[in-house]
Amino acid sequence: MKNLAEAVMAAKRRFAEAGLADAAFEARYLVGGLLGLSNTEVFTGGERLLTLAETARIGDAIERRLRNEPVHRILGAREFFGLTLKLSKETLEPRPDTETLVEAVLPHARKIALEKGALRLLDMGTGTGAIALALAKALPELIAVGSDISRDALDTAAANAHLNDVADRFSTTESRWFDKIEGCFDIIVSNPPYIRSDVIPALEPDVRDFDPLAALDGGPDGLDAYRDIAEGARGYLEPGGLIGLEIGFDQKETVGTIFEKQGFALIEAVRDYGGNDRVLVFRDGSQDLFQAKA
Repeated sequence: MKNLAEAVMAAKRRFAEAGLADAAFEARYLVGGLLGLSNTEVFTGGERLLTLAETARIGDAIERRLRNEPVHRILGAREFFGLTLKLSKETLEPRPDTETLVEAVLPHARKIALEKGALRLLDMGTGTGAIALALAKALPELIAVGSDISRDALDTAAANAHLNDVADRFSTTESRWFDKIEGCFDIIVSNPPYIRSDVIPALEPDVRDFDPLAALDGGPDGLDAYRDIAEGARGYLEPGGLIGLEIGFDQKETVGTIFEKQGFALIEAVRDYGGNDRVLVFRDGSQDLFQAKA
């Protein structure tokens, strides 16, 4: 029977042989996650003997990782902005870059909440609910709606709302963009599909084969979703309302132009932790135009 240290070393060896970039970290994280142990507990508990069932689970997980399945999908959950989010087949795995969108929108949301006492937010293509739930957790005055075309994703987002104690301020709607959305919102956010269709086959297999295609494929130029959002958003925004979007690293100018043509003003552009353009925040500019004419 193996102990914990031997299991981690075996995983590390298999991952290194397969050419995984950070074999040691992935081995510790995977084995620790399967056993419910922190990174510190993995380091200090090496002599712990594993049961036959635990050994079998670890062996199965190693084989899944060697078939390119991401560690967090094997574990079934991922941390995001201090939340634990369950994953499912039809949800995009939330990544640290998307935390940039939460960080960018949060000060604006706080200001609206201070002025109005409450605010409503729509998270389009919500997936796991990551963006909406992170903002709701940080801001008790916020009421959020998550929309998605996937029933599986909406069920996962609802489960994550319960898991993170914000279910009383989060609801879901099955909708393709604005098709079935009702009411107006102070803020609309989205991490839409923005990868060009012809690029999809060349993506890393842990993305291409495990993230849902509908959450990746942005059409021939990667901009289909942005056009849909820009064309429909004004009918669902409160006067002076905001739109916060995640974008691809090379899409700042093109997405900016799409929204400016619909009368939105870019008020903030934010780079991610790697220094790439990642988030754009727009304000409804129609009110400015009206005031200028007056």
